[in-house]
Amino acid sequence: MSKFFELKRIVELIDIDELNHVNNTVYVKWMDDIARKHWIFLTKEKNVLAYVWVVLKHEIEYINQAFINDEIIIKTWVGETKGFKSERYFEFYKNKQLLVKSITTYGMLDSKTFKPTRIRENVLKLLEPFK
Repeated sequence: MSKFFELKRIVELIDIDELNHVNNTVYVKWMDDIARKHWIFLTKEKNVLAYVWVVLKHEIEYINQAFINDEIIIKTWVGETKGFKSERYFEFYKNKQLLVKSITTYGMLDSKTFKPTRIRENVLKLLEPFK
């Protein structure tokens, strides 16, 4: 199993801003999308409905630009995970050229109380292959 989870995107007109490149907010939406899809992939046969993830912090570095019809490869993987926090890394590529890189810190909450909850062993085992 690869340590990365990947998605492809084709840049659409709606992704483009007045500078004729992908708007920075689009990358944040794509990060949310791939993180959600990765979690669904990891938990498709597991019972983890007791937990939800929330973003605590984004650190994003914009390196190069993407334009209409570009094919973008988005990679994500899990970083340090302890307590109720988990880091997730993202990289965006166009033709093997790095466009954007980011690290996001997520917090795990109890899905009923929305209070922070320690990341349990069952969740750590799900994340381990992508560290």
